[in-house]
Amino acid sequence: MNELLLVTILVLFHCTLGQQDFLKSRNELSALFDLRSSLGIRSTDWPIKYNHCKQWRGIQCRNGRVTGINISGFKRTRVGRLNPSFSVESLANCTLLETFNASGFSLPGSIPDLFGYKLGFLMVLDLRSTSVTGPIPASLGNLTRLNALYLGSNDLAGSLPVALGQLMQLSVLDLSRNSFTGPVPSEFGLLRNLSSLDLSSNYFSGSIPSSFGSISRLKFLDLSDNSLMGSVPVELGNLSSLVELNLSMNALSGLLPAEFMRMRNLEVLVLRDNRLEGRLPDGLFSSLAKLRVLELRENKFAGALPVALWSLQNLQVLDVSANNFTADLSNFSLKGHASGTVFNLSNNQLYGTPACLSENCNSIDLSGNYFQGKVPFSSPRNGSLHMNCLQTVPGQRSLEDCRLFYAERGLTFDYFGNPESRQQPLPSPAPKERKRWIYILVGLLGGVGFITILVLVIVVVLRKFSNTITNERGSADVGRVPDGDSPPLPKDPTSVSSPRESFTYEQLLGLTSEFSERNLIKHGHSGDLYQGFLEGGIPIVVKRINLHSLKHYSYMIELEFLSKYSHARFVPLLGHCLENENQKLLVYKYMPNRDLAESLYRVTKFEDDGLQSLDWITRLKIAAGAAEGLSYLHHECNPPLVHRYLYLLLDSLTLLHICWNSFFSDYGDLSYVVYLNRN
Repeated sequence: MNELLLVTILVLFHCTLGQQDFLKSRNELSALFDLRSSLGIRSTDWPIKYNHCKQWRGIQCRNGRVTGINISGFKRTRVGRLNPSFSVESLANCTLLETFNASGFSLPGSIPDLFGYKLGFLMVLDLRSTSVTGPIPASLGNLTRLNALYLGSNDLAGSLPVALGQLMQLSVLDLSRNSFTGPVPSEFGLLRNLSSLDLSSNYFSGSIPSSFGSISRLKFLDLSDNSLMGSVPVELGNLSSLVELNLSMNALSGLLPAEFMRMRNLEVLVLRDNRLEGRLPDGLFSSLAKLRVLELRENKFAGALPVALWSLQNLQVLDVSANNFTADLSNFSLKGHASGTVFNLSNNQLYGTPACLSENCNSIDLSGNYFQGKVPFSSPRNGSLHMNCLQTVPGQRSLEDCRLFYAERGLTFDYFGNPESRQQPLPSPAPKERKRWIYILVGLLGGVGFITILVLVIVVVLRKFSNTITNERGSADVGRVPDGDSPPLPKDPTSVSSPRESFTYEQLLGLTSEFSERNLIKHGHSGDLYQGFLEGGIPIVVKRINLHSLKHYSYMIELEFLSKYSHARFVPLLGHCLENENQKLLVYKYMPNRDLAESLYRVTKFEDDGLQSLDWITRLKIAAGAAEGLSYLHHECNPPLVHRYLYLLLDSLTLLHICWNSFFSDYGDLSYVVYLNRN
């Protein structure tokens, strides 16, 4: 008897469980079939003759009622793809629905009001990447049980309804990558259970609501890529649970609140591309020990970088580029940081000699600063050191720029990485408007004076030259220089009677980093000029002859000339490479102050400095040196030689040594003077 009773109970229990696997509500069954037809869901996902709670993919049931619908990633039938729309009116019959997920399933159209009026039990609504348009209906504020609302990556527009501030159970709100406008509702500060808020990549304007500081459970806050203005609310410092904060790509201004040091769980802080300014708060990074990512680039921060920043053991990304930070980083070290880290300190006013950098860094950028001396570390694979004051590294600032920068800070720039205090910092410059007029007057007077001296020198040289010809030749006269009367070429163009060193093509490739853009000095009249370094760090210039713009073998004139003539005003030729039929290369001594055209007026990086013009003594020294070189060509060479392009020779082909002595640098256009009889 007891056994029969037990069997009966088991059968009844099994029947009860079996009934829970089938829909009890005919309205809900009809609603699912209507939804299947209106959305064009394929029979492979929702087959007609099978159990809807078990065999229909994405359908969840409880006690014979539909509680969840997930069509994420579904594909429509061929008919459904012809005219897709947001046709979900039949969902109104699924009154106990708790979850609706259609992410990635195309639902063009506006969000129906039925979600807010008919689905009061809804807890998760996910419509990400569904092509929905229009505004968010205010009726969604009726979903008091809603826990997560995902509407990101759509074409939603308009302002946000204040009614969303009534969703007290909301934990996740994602409205990113839409076209919302207007201010961010301060009512969002009432959502005390919110842990993630993403409003990025919209067109929100106005200021960040200070009420956000009341969302104590918030862990992720992303307001990036909007048009938010004003200062960063100090109330955000109350978010002690915050893990990630992204306010980048807005128009925020003012100081970074010192209250941020209370966010001790913060791991990611991104504030790049704003207008924030001033010094970083003292003690900020001593409190943010968990920080992994710090991005402050493209702001107006100034002052020194806090010492505690270099002690953050978890730091993986540091980007403070394009600010106004200034500090001596002679003793800072990145050792101890994890491999794969990225550090970008470029385009600031940092100086000194970095003591040690981690070779495990994935990328490090120190360019656009004033670091000096030798590089005491192995540069990482993706390192960048250009536009500094370093030795044996191509693409650095001029020595004058470096000396001026260190002098303004009362330091001596010795080119060996030991900045020492020399004097009190230079006094602040005169008002900007007054300085500009001074530069204009100095530039005008200096230019007129230089041209006058140059004309006088040329006249004197020409008169002396004319008298010499008259005395030596009697009735002879100087005629026009015919095209092609250049000095004769050697019979074998590959052999030059030059005692200089012959370099191999592979050697010069290595010395110039394979003729890279960062080694390019300028595009010259007869070829491109590249900087290189011999063993021991001796700088050189490699001239790559432009065989297309020059006559055949005209570059040999330059070699033949320098093998016969020598003068203190000619740039010394160190060697050549003629082994390659398509590449002809000449190697010269490096002239630190570049050419005359660049040095007459130098535009500095800082707007307040204006134009830097050469003084009168230096200009006179350059003019005298140029005249001395011309006199040698015209009077001491036998036969006399002239340059076809005198204006180029006195402009871009006159190179300046570190002591501002002038040197001629291009001899490919030299020609003999032809004497014609008056008869």
